[in-house]
Amino acid sequence: MPLFVVRHQHSPETCPARDPAMGAMLLNHLSRPSAARHGLTIKAEAVVRGAHSLFFIAEAADEAGLQEFLTPFRMAGEVEVMAASTCAGVVASGGCDMLPTPVPVASLDPADACQDAIEAGLLVHRAHPLNGETWVPELAGGAVMPNGRFYLRNHFDMPCVDAERYRLSVDGMVERRLELGLRELRNLRSESLVVTLECAGNGRSLFEPAVPGEVWGLGAVSTAEWTGVPLTEVLERAGLRPGATELLFRGADGGLVEGLPAPIRYERGLCLDQIREAGALLAYEMNGEPLSSPHGFPLRLIVPGWYAVASVKWLTEIVVTDRPFEGHYQTDKYWYQWVRDGREEGEPVTLMNVRALVASPGEGTTLQRGETAIRGVAWSGAASISRVDVSLNDGPWRQARLVGERRRSAWQWWELITQLEEPGPLAIRARATDMAGRTQPESAEWNRLGYGNNSIHRITAEVI
Repeated sequence: MPLFVVRHQHSPETCPARDPAMGAMLLNHLSRPSAARHGLTIKAEAVVRGAHSLFFIAEAADEAGLQEFLTPFRMAGEVEVMAASTCAGVVASGGCDMLPTPVPVASLDPADACQDAIEAGLLVHRAHPLNGETWVPELAGGAVMPNGRFYLRNHFDMPCVDAERYRLSVDGMVERRLELGLRELRNLRSESLVVTLECAGNGRSLFEPAVPGEVWGLGAVSTAEWTGVPLTEVLERAGLRPGATELLFRGADGGLVEGLPAPIRYERGLCLDQIREAGALLAYEMNGEPLSSPHGFPLRLIVPGWYAVASVKWLTEIVVTDRPFEGHYQTDKYWYQWVRDGREEGEPVTLMNVRALVASPGEGTTLQRGETAIRGVAWSGAASISRVDVSLNDGPWRQARLVGERRRSAWQWWELITQLEEPGPLAIRARATDMAGRTQPESAEWNRLGYGNNSIHRITAEVI
C-alpha cells in the first residue's frame, strides 16, 4: 500500500497530552487495532519533546481514507500529510524525485524485495534489479547458507509465478512433448544435492583497472541443499530424437537489454554431455523449504560445478535442439575476453575456478596473542578440494586441515590452528588446490567483463 508521513502540530496551550481524557482518546485512536479498523497500518510514531509535534508513518490504500482517520488530530491542531517511500523504494526507483518504478504484472515489488534482502542481512549492490551478496564472515556458519542470506543475482524483475497454473514445457527434438505441473514434478523420482553456487562476477571489484558490471566483493557465493528431479529423468520421459545434442533453458524473467531492439527472456544453453556430467537437477526445494520467489519459485535449474549463470531460475521451458544456443546471455555476456600479445582471445564462462576464502577472522579484526583458529571455505567446479594452504605475513605456506567430507559440488571447510606470538599487523592469505591440480593464482588474469576472479584471498588483522 502507499506510504505516508503525517505531521501533527499543536500549540503549547492546547497540548492534548495535558488533558488526560483527550490524551487517552488520541492514544487509543492511534493504536494498531484502531488503525486496522480504518484500513491503515501505523509503521512507527514519535513525539518531538518540547516541540509539540507528532510524526507517524502510515500505510493506507489512499490519502482520502487517511485524512478521515486524522479527524481527531485535526481538531487538536494542524495536520500535514506527505506522500512517502521507504529508502529501498527510493533507491529502486532511481532517486528521491522519481516516481515509483512500475511493477510488471505478476512480479515482486522491487522495494519490498530489497527491504527483505536488507533485513535478512545481505549487502545490497543494486535495488532494481535486486543484487546482493553475503557478508564473507557469515560464510563461517553451517554446512549450508540460510535461505534469506543466500546471495541474489538478477538481470530483470523477479516474477511471481502461480504454482497452480505453472507448467514446465519440454519441447523440440523430443518424441513426446511434455507439460509438467509442480505436482507432477514432485511425484517423479527426486534427489537432494548440496551444491555451491557462485556468480561468475564474484570478486569483480578487485580487478584493476576496473571493469563494467555489478561491483561484487567476495560474497556472491553460497551453498544450499537443493531437492528436485534429476534433469535426465525428465529427458528420458520426453525421449530424445536422433541428432539431439543441445538444450535451451528459458526462465520466466525477461525485459529490455541495452543495445537490443526488443525485450528478451533470460535463456542459457548447455550440451547434453555437459548436463549428464554435471548431474543437473530441476530443483523445487532449497534447504528443505519450497523455493522462494527470489530464488526461482517454483522451479530452477541447478548445474553443479558451473558458475550460477547456468542455473536458470523460474524455469518454464526446455527446448531440445541440434545446435548451440547463441542468445544474449550466451554469446554477448558471460565470456572471458582477453587481449594476449595484442590478440583478442575469448572463451565461454563454464566451470567455477578453484578458490578459498578466509571467513574468520574477519577483515580488520583485533586478535589476542596466543592460539588462534583461522577458518574458511574452499571450492572448485572441476574437482573436490585436495588442500588449502595458509600464509601469515607472507611467510611460508602451511597446510590447513580439511573439515568434513570432500564433495565436488559443494564448498569444503578448512581450518588452521596457529600461535600468534608477535603483536602488530597480521596479513592472512589462503590458497586452494583441487584434485584436478588447479591452484589459485597470486593475481587472476584481467578480462574485460570481470569474470572468474580467483586471486588468492588476503585479509588483514591486528594482533595485540
